[in-house]
Amino acid sequence: MSGTQNYINHVALVLDASSSMSRLSGKVVEVADQQIEYLARRSRELDQETRVTVYVFADKVECVIYDKDVLRMPSLKQLYRVGGMTALLAAALKSQRELAQTAQLYGDHSFLTFILTDGQENASHRCPDAPARDPRELVEAVAGMIDTQEDNWTLAVLVPDQMGRREAMQCGFPKDNIAIWDATSTQGLEEAGQVIRQATEKFMVGRSRGIRGSRAVFSTGAETVNKDTIKAAGLTPVNPSEYQLIPVARDAAIRDWVVECGHTYRTGCAFYQLSKSERIQARKKIAVLEKKTDRVYSGPEARALLGLPDAEARVKPDHNDDFTIFVQSTSVNRKLVPHTRLLLMT
Repeated sequence: MSGTQNYINHVALVLDASSSMSRLSGKVVEVADQQIEYLARRSRELDQETRVTVYVFADKVECVIYDKDVLRMPSLKQLYRVGGMTALLAAALKSQRELAQTAQLYGDHSFLTFILTDGQENASHRCPDAPARDPRELVEAVAGMIDTQEDNWTLAVLVPDQMGRREAMQCGFPKDNIAIWDATSTQGLEEAGQVIRQATEKFMVGRSRGIRGSRAVFSTGAETVNKDTIKAAGLTPVNPSEYQLIPVARDAAIRDWVVECGHTYRTGCAFYQLSKSERIQARKKIAVLEKKTDRVYSGPEARALLGLPDAEARVKPDHNDDFTIFVQSTSVNRKLVPHTRLLLMT
């Protein structure tokens, strides 16, 4: 591929507009508009062209914006109207089928789609956009479509609960491209927007390094953090003389444990092991530990590796046999988890 060919991202938002979304409709518009503003800013900063498509679905699936330059996007305020059932499978099929007709003649094209729903499929079997009436055939159609998508296609879905997650997996969505959001509150939708923004950041930074698609946009596990991605991110090891790893033997506040182990505590010098889902602020540094060698990688590239935007974001630990994530603490009272380790920068 010629070095002059530019990166072109086709980002689609496929939004549930069924009746149950009515209490959140204003927030949906706000979160979608914020995502588009974020895409516009990062497209400028990373010198990537981004084109946005928006679908809304209820009893039927409607494309309200198609492949429009992100720098010229209107608000969705006049375009998002709720009412009806949830034709989720039809929305997945129609959005991907129509986006596949987008011209890819020149440039390095990549497709990223987020589907957001607050409920389970219940209307595709009678939706005019569906290719079949039998629900099982529809599930098989979605699974077959996902299985045959090229490596420059990424399809992710946000569902309201574990049942939705199971159904999404039955439809062939990669498990690390499924996220659960709290569909009962505007706060939950705000957090869903942060999750989408974080996944988009990971996608766009990956694009600048030649990665065309992902089956792990919501993961911090081995798909995201491994030797190849660490190398691609430009991370270099910290000098071993500049850090120590301290086992955590019991419940303790972070400053107390550092002092008890014979070290001086300075704010920001200690990193705790990520062991549960939590919010990480924009200023917090990240470090990645290779378990086999105790080699540590840190720096701004570590945040980019996880897709952390320059804003607060929620991160959860995923299974990884080879690497562990550490988060900088700026508190003296952070409770450490026994049987983890503490990373102390000296």
